[in-house]
Amino acid sequence: MSNTNKPGKVFLVGAGPGAADLITVRGANLLAKADIVFHDALVDTAMLELCPQAIKEPVGKRCGKLSSVQHFINKRLIDAAQKYQVIVRLKGGDPMMFGRADEEIQALKKHQIEVEVVPGITAALAGAATIQKSLTLRGLSRSVAFVTLAQGTENLGCNGGQQQPIQNPQADTLVYYMGRKDASNIAKQLIENNSPHTSETPVHILEAVSTQNERHWSSSLGQLADGKANDWFDSASPALIMVGEALREKHSINQTADLQSSSAKFDDGLQDSVIFPDSRRCG
Repeated sequence: MSNTNKPGKVFLVGAGPGAADLITVRGANLLAKADIVFHDALVDTAMLELCPQAIKEPVGKRCGKLSSVQHFINKRLIDAAQKYQVIVRLKGGDPMMFGRADEEIQALKKHQIEVEVVPGITAALAGAATIQKSLTLRGLSRSVAFVTLAQGTENLGCNGGQQQPIQNPQADTLVYYMGRKDASNIAKQLIENNSPHTSETPVHILEAVSTQNERHWSSSLGQLADGKANDWFDSASPALIMVGEALREKHSINQTADLQSSSAKFDDGLQDSVIFPDSRRCG
């Protein structure tokens, strides 16, 4: 405990997508010296072994289960800063991605409590790494949208009562967080509204990304719309839905062929240039 009158500092730390060894070095170092850690429900228990000296307080939110109300979490962080010097708020993924970081930051700043954000690997990037498919692809996908259907409004349930899928996200690759219950509706809406995505657009669904329980379902948007994945989902695992042509298997092969057949000529003359100290170049 602190013996000074100065409030402690709160660190919003990204725990990463799931696996304990995917937390950043900075995040792990902060856990090792934290006085108290407020952690999300999905944080791997192995990650909490990085802070044996700290008091550990679960404050996670899970769909359909008893969860901590956000304003209560804010108050607990503020109160903790009056007692301890190093307070870690450990959030799944990245704190700034669907993690309510802004609400916690503003509450802390309102009480003149210093706060720092330590980024983490968000699930979309970990998912792309798992299936070894880039979310962007030269000549095909130049934009990515991260989407959630959850309103996050207290006492309205995980989908906010009457919440409907977002209208026509404008991106080449779409990644839906927390979209399990609306998976088929998401697909139907994308197909029916003449978006760039059709019934043949590739879809990948990943559950429990980067953990030992990770599972992968891949097919097309049409199959997803028909409910083919409905019985596949595990309600106990977080799911990520990825949609886009960049995720199609054959593109890597086609691009290699295109490069090999290219008639473009390259000027190798510069390799014989002389480089002067003042950066002037002479052929």
